[in-house]
This record gives sequence, C-alpha cells and structure tokens, in this order.
Amino acid sequence: MVIWHLQYGCVGMGELVEANIRRGGMVVHLGSIYLIVNDFEKSITFYEKLLEMSVTSRNMSRFAEFVFEGHNISLMNGHFDTDHSDKVVHKGEYNESVDDLKSIALAPNTHKFVLNFWDEDLRREYKRVKGLHLSEMLTSIKYVCNVSPYYYFQLTDPDGNVIEVTGAYTPKDGEFGE
Repeated sequence: MVIWHLQYGCVGMGELVEANIRRGGMVVHLGSIYLIVNDFEKSITFYEKLLEMSVTSRNMSRFAEFVFEGHNISLMNGHFDTDHSDKVVHKGEYNESVDDLKSIALAPNTHKFVLNFWDEDLRREYKRVKGLHLSEMLTSIKYVCNVSPYYYFQLTDPDGNVIEVTGAYTPKDGEFGE
C-alpha cells in the first residue's frame, strides 16, 4: 500500500507552534479540504483508486470523506442540495457565490489550487497511477529547482482539479538533459 502525505509546504511544525503562540494561543486548525464535485460517484471512484483506500465515511450521496494520517479530503456533491431540497435544511444568510453548490460544480475549473501529495518512491507511484488510467491529463515526471531539487508529476481529477505528486526521485542518466 502506498502511503500518501499532504505536504506542509515550507513551514515547519515548530514555526507553526511559534506563530500560534504569537497569536495569543489561538489556534485555527485545518478541518478538511472540500472539493465540490459534479459527478459524485465518479469522483469517489477516482479518489478511492488514487489514494488506495475506501471512503472513510459518507452522508447519503451528499458528502464523502477520506481520512488518512490525520488529514481529511472531502467530496461534496454539488447537485445534492438542489436535487434533494427536502433532505437539507439551510438557515442563515444565503450568498449565491458560495452557497449555490450546483453552479459551483458546473463552473469551469480555473486551477487556482493544487492538491499536493508526497510518496516515498515517486517513480513507482508514477507507474502505478499511469497504470490506473485515471486521468486523460497525466504529465511525465518533471523537475524544478529553486533552492533544492523538486521532482513531481501532475494529473487532474474528474472535475479538472490539479493533483501534484512529489517524492524521492533519482533521475536516470540524461533524463533531464543532465
């Protein structure tokens, strides 16, 4: 089984604790990353194959979540609330730009965020993902270097969300013109 990790980015845990102390001890925690999806079942199948795990929990066909290593990626069916208004109660101010889930699910994807995962063996993971035929958009393994070498590949989910997978990688001789 492949172990996936969500990246913490460039901030270390010590820096996070220090920043929380400077804020007077108030700590905001990441609860979940929600993806509002157009085809709920297709998205569940995609992420089950990609993450090599079953959905952790599910609320009818409205919501599903994958919980791993203390992280949570959730899928929200953008059509459920509109199609099953008898099963959902909404209270409070309605703001169309954030509350109209159906319009959000149907809107063109602008790729303004990237889900980033890490794997211990990037070459092996690339071969596994490529063999699953999950996405029509799967890049080759790429390289970028700013401060240190960074190897990754990208694919998109059924809604066009960009997924980046990075990890330990040793390029073959001449692979990147080196």
